[in-house]
Amino acid sequence: MAGLPADQHPSPTLDSFWRSLLFFSVYRVSVALLFLCAVLVFGDAVSLGVQSPVFFRRLAAAYLVLSVVFLVVQHRYRRHFDSQLTAQVVVDIVALTLMMFASGGQKSGIAMLLLVVVSGAGLVGQGRMVLFYAALASLAVLLEESWWALVIDSSPADFFTAGITALAFFAAGIAARLLARRVVSNELLAIGRGQQLDAQLRMSEQIIREMDSGVLQVSSEGVMQMSNPKARAMLCLSGQKLPARLPKVLAAHFSVWQAGHVEVSALLFWEPTQRQLRVRYIPSSHILDDALLYIEDMAQVHEQAQQLKLAALGRLAANMAHEIRNPLAAISHAAELLAEDDTDAVRYRLASIVHDNTVRLNRLVTEVLTLGRRDQASPEMIAWPAFMARFMDELILHDATARHRIAIIHSVPVKVWFDRTHWHRVLWNLLTNALRYASDADGAVRLEVLLTAPTVVEIHIADDGPGISEDLQAQVFEPFFTTHTAGTGLGLYIARELCEANKARLVLLANNPGACFRITLEGSLCP
Repeated sequence: MAGLPADQHPSPTLDSFWRSLLFFSVYRVSVALLFLCAVLVFGDAVSLGVQSPVFFRRLAAAYLVLSVVFLVVQHRYRRHFDSQLTAQVVVDIVALTLMMFASGGQKSGIAMLLLVVVSGAGLVGQGRMVLFYAALASLAVLLEESWWALVIDSSPADFFTAGITALAFFAAGIAARLLARRVVSNELLAIGRGQQLDAQLRMSEQIIREMDSGVLQVSSEGVMQMSNPKARAMLCLSGQKLPARLPKVLAAHFSVWQAGHVEVSALLFWEPTQRQLRVRYIPSSHILDDALLYIEDMAQVHEQAQQLKLAALGRLAANMAHEIRNPLAAISHAAELLAEDDTDAVRYRLASIVHDNTVRLNRLVTEVLTLGRRDQASPEMIAWPAFMARFMDELILHDATARHRIAIIHSVPVKVWFDRTHWHRVLWNLLTNALRYASDADGAVRLEVLLTAPTVVEIHIADDGPGISEDLQAQVFEPFFTTHTAGTGLGLYIARELCEANKARLVLLANNPGACFRITLEGSLCP
């Protein structure tokens, strides 16, 4: 809007245009009412209508009626601004010119009201058609003076006065146009700046709402003026309405910080949530009296730092595993060559030990490389029945007993949102672990699929083995923790990391009767 030319207005018409026209209409009603009351109350005591009193009274009454009609129409029908303004100005010029004629001509002083009409129309209409209004008023004054000269009598000086009045109309119109153009430019600029400021305020509010840190705006009296959802959650203020006073712990520190009037950062223990919070105090500026408090949950800070460390260690481990793989392959190949000579039993036994351990190390390296690629997830909708059919064929080739030992239970066909390679690895780790500890009975491992919500799928994997003891349940997802001599201790850890990379959750449930795991992930019903 700020880029429009100054003599144009946006569509629809700005509200300020209609407000100006409203004041102009009120002025017209006031003038018409003043004329009518003057001639009815004072009669011949005033110089109005001296030439034709009856005609003046009737004209003043009609002018008042039309003024009220214009006011009502403008209030109820806010369309065609230019047409309404032009109609009103034409009525003003005609009515005032006839009143001037009925009052004895220019000597009555009514011509000055025409000057007000032209100037007001130029300002109300923001400079549009103001020259037309000036020309129309000038023509009306000259015609009125010509009628006096032809019918009654007038001196040449009266024509000179009429000409000066016409020049005044044009001068006032041009001045009103220039002023109106400046007003329009400033108004459009203010509207544009206001819209930009409003957009920036909305963006700032959105940023504050979505911040991971809590933000409190606190007055000098310790009253909270504003807070974001994170701050209310950390301080357990969700049910309170602002403004409210600071909690006692923060209020005591706030008074000390306020006295120093410098930026301060402090660690506080918040008893309601049993968490340690870091509070940063930003003193008030010279413009605003309110101070700012930034609140961070140190548990989240430590967790983020831990995630960064784990990510760095994961990249380092992946690079090391890649470098280890080549010499490991050479050692394995050499051990196989040594084992081909079975004449020396001791030598054959040592070569077999070397080969078995290189196989175990190679499996460990493979799992570490898989962990390093956890963030390279490409989720897709996977149809559960078709995927499990191919998966079971592959698992049966690895362990033939899986055909009768695994029972797949699903009431409805579903599809899940997951990276296909990651999903294969998660199920492989969980099912091979379950087969390792389950009995040989039919259905010893149960895989149950449930659609718990329109977009939530739960998968339960349980076995009938001895289960996991309570003192070890907290460690099952830790890296390199294993109870199997041939295991690497990374299977469950990798399975959980891959689930988190795909916005799923893997948890250990209570023994039922053996180990029981649950995967909660995004999914839906198959069409």
